[in-house]
Amino acid sequence: MSDDDRAPPDTRTAIMEATYDAVCEHGYADLTMQDIADEFDKTKAVLHYHYDTKEDLLVAFLDFLLDRFLDAVEAETGDDPEERLVALVDALLLGAHQGRSGTDHWEFHTALLEIRAQASRNDAFREQLTTNYRFVADTVRTVIEDGVERGTFRSVDPDRTATWLLATINGARLHQVTLDADVAEDVRDFVVHDWIPWLREAE
Repeated sequence: MSDDDRAPPDTRTAIMEATYDAVCEHGYADLTMQDIADEFDKTKAVLHYHYDTKEDLLVAFLDFLLDRFLDAVEAETGDDPEERLVALVDALLLGAHQGRSGTDHWEFHTALLEIRAQASRNDAFREQLTTNYRFVADTVRTVIEDGVERGTFRSVDPDRTATWLLATINGARLHQVTLDADVAEDVRDFVVHDWIPWLREAE
């Protein structure tokens, strides 16, 4: 079990940033606590003080990513539903909220795919990934629902529309990291320049 709540906020953030860098460099399968400690510039014992195992640390890391994602998207957008939806698409597809290079973004998603592959047999990963997905889906649904209620978007089912949009984004990310295909920008352009204008049109 993690003792993460004993870590001062600055220490926790430093550990999570080090984890991000180590995951990008080593992937999941080859990642060790020592790799993370090297990025953290502290001893491995400091990590083990807060996290018993690599699994504990990565579960906390997934939770940290969710918090950072939601905070960043909220901070970067205003009240307009369309603006908020575009910001969500950019953050999910291009990592616009991370402040990282495009290379880092896709290296990270390659490693995240390895973590996802463990989820079918790892309850802790599956539960945290499910929590992350539900929070993001609820965020997208709320934006679409708000747009429909304001008359900004046409009358669509917010739940089904959010599910479709996330399936499209997740599919694009999967193609980007597993195939010799640079599709993320194209999918982003279609969603932002074709699909969202359709969503805006009155029936």
